[in-house]
Amino acid sequence: MKIFAATFATETNTFAVAPTGRIDFEAVGVFHGDGSALSPTGIGIFHAELQKLAAADGHQLVESLAAFAQPSGPTLRAVYEEFRQTILDDLKAAMPVDAVLLVLHGAMVAQGYDDCEGDLTQHVREIVGPNVPIGMELDLHCHYTQLMRKSADIIIAYKEYPHTDGLDRLRELYVLTTQQAKGNIKPVTAVHDCRMVGIWHTTKEPMISFVKRMQSFEGKDGVLSVSLGHGFPWGDVVENGAMLWVVTDNDLEKADALAKQLGREFWDLRAQTYEAPMTIAAALTEANAEKAGPVVLADIGDNAGGGAMSDSTFVLKQMIEMGISNAAIGAFWDLGAVAICKSAGVGAEINLRLGGKCGPQSGDPIDVRVTVRAINDEHSQRGLGAIYPLGTGVWVQTQNGIDIVLNTRRTQVFSPDAFENLGISMEDKQMIIVKSSQHFHALFAPIAKKVLYIGTPGSTSQTFADIPFVKRSLNYWPKVENPS
Repeated sequence: MKIFAATFATETNTFAVAPTGRIDFEAVGVFHGDGSALSPTGIGIFHAELQKLAAADGHQLVESLAAFAQPSGPTLRAVYEEFRQTILDDLKAAMPVDAVLLVLHGAMVAQGYDDCEGDLTQHVREIVGPNVPIGMELDLHCHYTQLMRKSADIIIAYKEYPHTDGLDRLRELYVLTTQQAKGNIKPVTAVHDCRMVGIWHTTKEPMISFVKRMQSFEGKDGVLSVSLGHGFPWGDVVENGAMLWVVTDNDLEKADALAKQLGREFWDLRAQTYEAPMTIAAALTEANAEKAGPVVLADIGDNAGGGAMSDSTFVLKQMIEMGISNAAIGAFWDLGAVAICKSAGVGAEINLRLGGKCGPQSGDPIDVRVTVRAINDEHSQRGLGAIYPLGTGVWVQTQNGIDIVLNTRRTQVFSPDAFENLGISMEDKQMIIVKSSQHFHALFAPIAKKVLYIGTPGSTSQTFADIPFVKRSLNYWPKVENPS
């Protein structure tokens, strides 16, 4: 069996200040046919896993593009169309194929394309025809669209947030798609619109149990897969919001009934699954009052993983005003500050203007006296089973004892590596502030005495009822108590 695979993904915050261009994909990695070999722990990790699975079954895997960009604003039209064409040209060259596997995101928007994944898959379908199975893996924060559903045979989304199960879901998709190619199953899908916009952490109840509930149906009585796409709240597209879908083996009635049943159950949990984030002052006060740390605080409004610029100063400003010490905060994406620190060198004590570079959502720059403690030109961190480069990392320390991480490759904080690989100890800190919404939880929770979420301003603010949608209908919870 010949299987064609491509990875092409980014998450688009349509309210972000910066577009997504070619350089943003190249910063993470763009591989053409060799992602599994050259980036097996990076963006090529999905192709590397597919190569193992295919080899074990005696199948041939043809790799096409493997490309990912850090979430930001809409992708430039020329970049999207170029990468799409690369995948389509590779597919034409590989024909005939027995199956296609696409590792996408589900919330990618480009100039002129509100549904990049649906558009790409539609073009793939035109090439392979109606009988070749197309399997699609999506991020949990996807927009599940009718065009995706029409164009692909099987769509599976991550179940966990943080996304610790990406490879597990890929293995499921591989098995089901190859089974369809052999004629052993005939997948059909039903979807239920949950009429909700939000963020749901699967690290706490009742979402822990709801994920297990979804999984309890899979592999039984013809149910092949159950997915809950949470949606990406900061993507202003028509088909935005939480969707639950069920894939069965040629039983659309069962798929529809189960999708509606689980969708209603999820709706009934809405009050239990939303907890308003804390104000900056309240979170810092609570963390500072703990007798022993570390307390980990998430700056959720400035999450680069959702398209924010990761340079906002709101929390740091409050920390300085409150006289907080014995704390660490990062990572600030500030190219100018990093350049100044590199010029000064390790050990230098300098006046540094920090953050607040990218507009009102970043706050005002802060002028602070710091000592440059460390510089690492190849700074990196672990996260979700992969290694993420941070570019040049710099550790500066304020006179009051706040350790600050600066970096040149904009990304959210996934793990203590973001601090420790520069020499900053986590064990003796009273508090650690991370610019992330939830992915940090997987590796920070084991060392945290407590985890707090701060409702900071920014392009990933979680005041969901106030998101200024234009394209998306305003008929959704929590903006409307009982949307029709």
